Amino acid sequence: MPDTCILVLLDGLGDRSHPCLGDRTPLQAAATPCLDRLAALSATGLYHATFFGQPLPSENAHFALFGGLPEEFPGRGALEALGAGLDLGPDDVALLTHFAHIGPDADNRLTLLHDKVPATPGEADALFAALPPFESEGVAASLHPVGGLFGVLVLRGEVSPFVTDTNPMVDGRILPRPLPLKDHEDRAALRTAHVLEQYLLRAHRTLSALPFNRERERAGQVPANGLVTQRAGRLTRCPTMRRRYGLRALSIATGAMYAGLARFTGMDFLKARDTDDPGADLAERIRLALDRVDDYDFIHVHTKRPDQAAHTKDPEAKVRVIESLDRGLGEVADAVLADQRLLLAVTADHSTPSCGALIHSGEPVPLLFSGRGVRRDRVAAFDEVSVAGGALGCMRGREFLFTVLNYLDRARLEGIRDTPEPVEYWPGDHSPFILDPQE
Repeated sequence: MPDTCILVLLDGLGDRSHPCLGDRTPLQAAATPCLDRLAALSATGLYHATFFGQPLPSENAHFALFGGLPEEFPGRGALEALGAGLDLGPDDVALLTHFAHIGPDADNRLTLLHDKVPATPGEADALFAALPPFESEGVAASLHPVGGLFGVLVLRGEVSPFVTDTNPMVDGRILPRPLPLKDHEDRAALRTAHVLEQYLLRAHRTLSALPFNRERERAGQVPANGLVTQRAGRLTRCPTMRRRYGLRALSIATGAMYAGLARFTGMDFLKARDTDDPGADLAERIRLALDRVDDYDFIHVHTKRPDQAAHTKDPEAKVRVIESLDRGLGEVADAVLADQRLLLAVTADHSTPSCGALIHSGEPVPLLFSGRGVRRDRVAAFDEVSVAGGALGCMRGREFLFTVLNYLDRARLEGIRDTPEPVEYWPGDHSPFILDPQE
């Protein structure tokens, strides 16, 4: 049976049907001879990390794919902080944040005027430099850059992650005031919300006074005069993939969140690079994975490009990206299929619709497994509709990683207890039973 699983994760691949594509999804409309070939050699099906209809962000869906339990999820802010190289204490709270253009409406309610604002690298540096550490009511707040205008706000003291977002995520909407979440109205949450409100108001005043922001306003351009926050998190107790599933794991990806998720789950991380050729980038990452098969049991190869294309709300742009990725996959597919040590999995983390108001949507995504011993069904096309008739049915949550263990012949027979610690793989790392040499 195979020894190593390579997971090719096409972020945001799933979509809805669009009239401009003949009521097909971008994946159905795209020319994908390599993915279709792989489907014909595989067991296929659908995947959803939680429940049909529930939209998920990449971090939650990836966490489920990597075998994490929902209650162990630490929040996007904490993962982003880890990915940025920050060391969070067990009580620290981290919030995802970025600079935006905000301003009062006729009733003096702060409004998100432009969620995305242009800024040069030098301007981004000046924005972060303008907001030094802040302290109030025993809570210390510090802002840390992650990339471009995105950063992480770390709160230390008697703080809580159970506060509302202040980012409405859609231009023209009112900023929500930071408040404790229902059933979490304790002193720590109340203090966190109050200090966060102070910090964000202070940031708005400071940023509005920056010379280049004032120049932009005079010129009728968009100033970066505010911060918005979301997805507060705190580190949780979570076994590593090696400890729980017995897998030496590697993630090859771009972006701080994926680095943070790897760090949190005990995976090694190899930072990839993006060029203007998505297919070539994917091929390069798979070659990097093939070079490391002897060192790892599970290798996550990630590309964000389908998700990014869908966010432009242009279905045809997503078709072009998918076709590029298929060409790149075609460059390395023979090498993957020829290696009997490999189990290949191809899927996505969530659906990203190329139309409509939703950021992500709740439809399941296509999935395939190919390798020695894997059943082959009669599906010959890799898209959201064709694979629905495949042998895998629809997997949810941790079923993906349990299936990986099964195909690698590491699945634990229910009831087997060869280790004191409950683990999901077999054989476990157990203490040896030693015969006394004196006997």
